Amino acid sequence: MPELPEIALFKKYVDATSLHKKITSLSFPDTSLLQSPKSDFEKALKGEEFDETSRIGKYLFLKTTAKPVLVLHFGMTGELEYYKNQDPPKYAKLIFHFENGYQLAYACRRKLGKIYLAESIEEFKKDHFLGKDALDLEEKEFLELLGQKSGSIKGALTDQHMVAGIGNVYSDEMLYQCKIHPKTRTGKLSDSDEKRLFKEMKKVLEMAIDKEGERSEFPSDYLISHRKEGEKCPKCSGKIEMIKVSGRSTYFCPECQKENE
Repeated sequence: MPELPEIALFKKYVDATSLHKKITSLSFPDTSLLQSPKSDFEKALKGEEFDETSRIGKYLFLKTTAKPVLVLHFGMTGELEYYKNQDPPKYAKLIFHFENGYQLAYACRRKLGKIYLAESIEEFKKDHFLGKDALDLEEKEFLELLGQKSGSIKGALTDQHMVAGIGNVYSDEMLYQCKIHPKTRTGKLSDSDEKRLFKEMKKVLEMAIDKEGERSEFPSDYLISHRKEGEKCPKCSGKIEMIKVSGRSTYFCPECQKENE
């Protein structure tokens, strides 16, 4: 599933391809992901331009020259494609046709994404109880949020109401780098554990953005290339295991990440 780093890359993509171009029409190959009637999208966006993008966690916001904001959530398989003189992507759900002859398509193979219209980013964030974007958090804020949680640290990191943008893959990586077992209760973390986790959260997310999501280019001592049960741990002689934590498939090294008694 696309997480914060992937959404940051989608933002860069839209910024480089689709801003300040008049939308002449919209196509809807599949309306199942629309959270409002397609007529609302046509009325709000036809004849307008995207003039700015923003991101909160796993959501991409495309502001227009009019008031409405287009909001994209990418689910498991969402992606964007800017193109000209070719057929639309196979799983396109919404296509914007620009005055310059190009199109921007939102495609989603597994239909788990969502497409919204919002009056404002602030209103959308409030209505969906979104936490602050993980890269916008200060250490003090992060520590205070952790202090309010009582479940597993894996569940806390992936709670979009606490902090927005962290999903399964990168939460596992942060915990692996900190040598914290994913089932550890938040109340059992030491002050030094919490502070290191904050630093690793920033480091992992920023590195992923810098590598443009190419996970094969991540450091060799990262878990991400070894997320398979029985795979050799890149830091020790242990074997990677998979367990369910907060309903999520979770990968970790039982040798590096000892479970608290």
